[in-house]
Amino acid sequence: MIRAIPSIFVPRRRVLQLGLGATFASTASFPSISQADEPSDVEDEDVFQFALNLEYMEAEYYLRGTTGKGIDDSDAGSDAGSVTGGKQVSFDTPAIREFMREVAENELAHVRFYRKTLADQAVPRPAIDFDGGFAAVAKAAGLGEDFDPFGNETNFVLGGMLFEDVGVTAYAGAATVLKNKDFLAAAAGILAVEAYHMGMARSTLYRKGEEAWKAAQAVSDARDKIDGADDKDQGIQEDGNANIVPSTPDAIAFSRTPQEVLRIVYLSDKEGTSKGGFYPNGMNGKIKST
Repeated sequence: MIRAIPSIFVPRRRVLQLGLGATFASTASFPSISQADEPSDVEDEDVFQFALNLEYMEAEYYLRGTTGKGIDDSDAGSDAGSVTGGKQVSFDTPAIREFMREVAENELAHVRFYRKTLADQAVPRPAIDFDGGFAAVAKAAGLGEDFDPFGNETNFVLGGMLFEDVGVTAYAGAATVLKNKDFLAAAAGILAVEAYHMGMARSTLYRKGEEAWKAAQAVSDARDKIDGADDKDQGIQEDGNANIVPSTPDAIAFSRTPQEVLRIVYLSDKEGTSKGGFYPNGMNGKIKST
């Protein structure tokens, strides 16, 4: 049976003025995104395919940074796209190396879970471009032309924060979409794991000091500028205090629609974009256009 995606209600947070730290007054409203913004025949399996595309990228990022190589061919699917960029990071802090190793194992497990669950409906890994994607992010966030997410442990955690924050909001959005209770339970469990990752990454960066705070804020602002009109992002410092848990005034995680997520990973604020940024040929599956 074909199941349509219902309206998704999106919380709004304090509006951050683009730039480091300046803010406007806080607002609170709950605009809905029309069902017309989604294909009318999207099913739970299509949502899981969309998630698998994201998990491929996360697994490749963390595995390459911690082991120097990406996922095996057996986990990538037939006719898998190529991956550009990525190398083993030289970690200065043993604890951070161990944190990142565990995250890599988690993300690979997510890929395997989705491939097992979707079976013959599992999409292969799309082409992924870390070099081009991060170069564009660095330019948009003002991190410098020589920014290399694999260059040191701080950069690597900052690059991970780019994915983890978006992943949490994507899964929060999926919670309003999925109909199958087993699928919903699995997505909720994966959301929790991604939130653990996000908290670890943000707290690690916070301990790095002011330079890391500013870089994280710049990445947050760049994401918020591109994903749509609503503000759904926060840096790791707010009003001079640590902000490890980005959330609404009610301490509820922000949610993004697939189209808002695609705007970030394609690095495009234009409607109807179906490729670019980290996915030079686009995602695989039904949900692939902003």
